[in-house]
Amino acid sequence: MTIHIRPVPPTELEGTAPMLTSLLYRVVNDGTPLGFLPPLSALEAHNYWLSLAPDLRNGTRLLLVAFTQRGPAGSAQLVLSTTPNGRHRAEIQKLFVASEVRGNGVGRALVSALHHAARRSQRSLIVLNTRRWQPAEAFYRRLGYREVGVIPGWTIGPQGERYDHVTLYHELGHTSLSTRGARHGTSIRVRD
Repeated sequence: MTIHIRPVPPTELEGTAPMLTSLLYRVVNDGTPLGFLPPLSALEAHNYWLSLAPDLRNGTRLLLVAFTQRGPAGSAQLVLSTTPNGRHRAEIQKLFVASEVRGNGVGRALVSALHHAARRSQRSLIVLNTRRWQPAEAFYRRLGYREVGVIPGWTIGPQGERYDHVTLYHELGHTSLSTRGARHGTSIRVRD
């Protein structure tokens, strides 16, 4: 499977929003909340994407989209810290892959591209949080992310149930995840 990762510049966000809306709508309503409560409406998903415009324009957020032969397959964001003592770090947010292509390297390609972008922005520390004991946690751990700690009841579900979240980090200077071929706008070949 060939995976193509491409950044979405602020000038293309409005035109890309319908495609991203459809992808986010499916992923959230199929059981991956990403900070939303299902059922997620198409309007709510669309408005979310448009809300990213200011951060994309000022360069504090990078939005990537992964494509396969089937079309859009996933997305991820890198938020760059702007505090004077935090300009060495970034946060991964809303990394998701369409269920029909999971297990084919799309998530790994997105993380690799985010790592490459972080390095280009002189960021060496990546942080993220995800729901505890879910596949995403195991995925990040396989990529070398280490646990900082767990926050009990960090998010709630549709019936008010609470979910623990784990915060993970990765030092880019110690990464074993290859960034070769995962630069923005390039295609990479992943074994089927």
